[in-house]
Amino acid sequence: MFQQTFTLAVLSLKNISKNYGRIQALNNVSFDIPEGSVFGILGPNGSGKTTLLGIVMDVLKANSGNFLWFGQASGNEQRKQIGTLLETPNFYHYLSGERNLMISAAIKNRGVEDIPGALEKVKLTQRRHSKFSTYSLGMKQRLALASALLGNPSVLVLDEPTNGLDPVGIAETRELIRGLAREGKTIILASHLLDEVEKVCTHVAILQKGRLITSGNVNEVLVNEDIVEASSTDIQHLLTVMQNFEEAKSVKLFENKVRLAFDNGFADLEKVNKFCFDQGIILNHLLLKKKSLESKFFELTNTSEAFN
Repeated sequence: MFQQTFTLAVLSLKNISKNYGRIQALNNVSFDIPEGSVFGILGPNGSGKTTLLGIVMDVLKANSGNFLWFGQASGNEQRKQIGTLLETPNFYHYLSGERNLMISAAIKNRGVEDIPGALEKVKLTQRRHSKFSTYSLGMKQRLALASALLGNPSVLVLDEPTNGLDPVGIAETRELIRGLAREGKTIILASHLLDEVEKVCTHVAILQKGRLITSGNVNEVLVNEDIVEASSTDIQHLLTVMQNFEEAKSVKLFENKVRLAFDNGFADLEKVNKFCFDQGIILNHLLLKKKSLESKFFELTNTSEAFN
């Protein structure tokens, strides 16, 4: 992952809520997206990701709350700095890729001069004269990204950019996103795929049933953890004693075992065992486990604690 310093907020959301009748699609969502970041909006299907993107792109109207692009209220000048891919690409199947981009540029009233460069970035220069109907799914998605690049926007907003693609198409799209990020573009993408966010994003906001569970740097939000399980004849006494083991991030009772959480690579079974022995506790069970990113994501989006 490339390293970059993040300062200014490209997009600030303040208490965004949206209802569809009795259905609460978004509930008081607030977070900032730093300039130059690849920001993933992550959550299961139905969590409110697409609704949120629709609101910040002025396709939908929030019931309450507000948002700012580049520190200002959304308007035509702000939207000119934003390229979008919010739904299935809608191109003319009987026209070439290049001709479809010319039509996109005419609709935007800008970006004709960017077509050759956009085709080169998405690696479609050799197929620019081929009909859209002959493109693979991956090529169609890359052409849609080329369309989003017309006008040289500083921000790209992408809704599920790898949805429906085969492994090759997914890899190509992800590498394209990384390349655009290295150029300094801010990229906002919605995804239900943890793997996608982990591999391409610098920051993440996790939504569940319209609520913001957490947001921040990917390496802090989606961190691997070491889990140590321990037990003894007096489990409650063990739990009390282990609360004083300062190297553990958390100590909890789970299925009649004490679970200690550590940052990845910092669990030391020998230290745990010696600490217990020095307190007069003989362990009858001591086991090191790894908490995967998948289990971390599951924990964030499925426990009641996440909503408190």
